[in-house]
Amino acid sequence: MVTCKETRAVIIVLPKKGFTSKDIAASKIAPKSTIYRIIKNFKERGSIVVKKASGRPRKSSKHQDRLLKLIQLRDRGTTSAELAREWQQAGVSASARTVRRRFLEDGLVSRRAAKKPLLSRKNIRDRLIFCKLTGIGLLRTGVKSFLLNHFLKKGLCPIPLR
Repeated sequence: MVTCKETRAVIIVLPKKGFTSKDIAASKIAPKSTIYRIIKNFKERGSIVVKKASGRPRKSSKHQDRLLKLIQLRDRGTTSAELAREWQQAGVSASARTVRRRFLEDGLVSRRAAKKPLLSRKNIRDRLIFCKLTGIGLLRTGVKSFLLNHFLKKGLCPIPLR
């Protein structure tokens, strides 16, 4: 259980004032096992500061992780191997797997873009009709698309179809 410095300090002071570990645990400050561990560590080290966790050091800093995210967001189609090469030019030698792991930490999941079909002849015709009706170059909004479909289904299109 993680406890703050103030709680640890209280747990260290209370036994000196005559409280037992069971009394401290009964006050619901922390579980009994945590209280015993904090007291034992204080006797061994003479400090209430938590030891630094062991483990392999990170390949990149938080700043470098943000840089990687910016590189990826510039072009979402780049692969993790390409991003690893580009990140290496920025000074971080990391594998493609490390790149994917950093994205997972940031909540960016890697997915391959779906293959989209080409526009069918009917879609092309409908878009052209709509553009002529509205006077705009591209179909942008769902409302206009709905109106076009409505006109076409009802046969109310004022432009002759070829």
